Amino acid sequence: MADGDSDVQARPADGEARSGPRRALLLVNRHARSGTASLDGALSVLRRGGVEVIEEDCGSRRPIPDVIRAQAGGFDCIIVGGGDGTLNAAAPALIETGLPLGVLPLGTANDLARTLGIDPDPVAAAGLIVAGNTRRIDLGEVNGHPFFNVASIGFSAQLAQELTAEAKRTWGVLGYAMTALKLLIGMRPFRAYLEHDGTTDIIQTVQISAGNGRHYGGGMTVESSAEPDDGYLDVYSLEIRHWWQMLALFPALRSGTQGTWDEVRTFRTTGFTVRTRRVRPINTDGELTTQTPGRFRVLRKVIQVYAPLGVVQAQTRAP
Repeated sequence: MADGDSDVQARPADGEARSGPRRALLLVNRHARSGTASLDGALSVLRRGGVEVIEEDCGSRRPIPDVIRAQAGGFDCIIVGGGDGTLNAAAPALIETGLPLGVLPLGTANDLARTLGIDPDPVAAAGLIVAGNTRRIDLGEVNGHPFFNVASIGFSAQLAQELTAEAKRTWGVLGYAMTALKLLIGMRPFRAYLEHDGTTDIIQTVQISAGNGRHYGGGMTVESSAEPDDGYLDVYSLEIRHWWQMLALFPALRSGTQGTWDEVRTFRTTGFTVRTRRVRPINTDGELTTQTPGRFRVLRKVIQVYAPLGVVQAQTRAP
């Protein structure tokens, strides 16, 4: 690794100084698409593995970061049972407390789990938490809002605005495709000012996306070689003029090879700014959290996550 040490740590993880069973604060989104169908099995694995679990429902009126901050002192780790949006909500408090994160994939897309190689079955994912091996990862940030996977302006932000919770629960990943097709017909490019690495580009685009990890949007790929611990944001801008070009681009967007297209601008950076004439919403991990102008940066190795051993770690890559 570029900083001279490995990012995969064998148990115990940082901050786990207590003797005896680990105590875990479990935050569960009971409205996630996968619901709690596999939750009982996951809890059984955790408890048999010596993890004492105290559950909090994310559906309460108390914001997730406030719950974590208030109770962090009594726990060795935080487990989130939900999707990427629930993980995103927990991110600020995870940074502040430094507690390891366990992921039980219960959402629609589960893109962070996919990026990290965490099994989509919550019962199997619970086994990773019991094993206790952690991987320290970066987060992206825009206007003070952290994100695990991707932040976008344009088409994806419109999609997040239009895709209802009911559609997610009913249709899952298919709900993304159905809503996206409806939006494609009325898609129009917008002007943006893209400032990065000492340059300013004036562009006409339908979407600007900045990825911290590899996957987003139910298996779409920001960049085929991206890793969540490589120290960079991978950015792309879709500078197309017709809706049918998006359909043609779809296979490349799935594989992360869209940068080979003439109509797609790509670059890797540690920080950049997007300005637009009209204020536009910014979507972070599927949730609308801020708006343009957007000031993006990477936060280096600020969170540790229970993840599989044996995953090839990325070397810090040149931009």
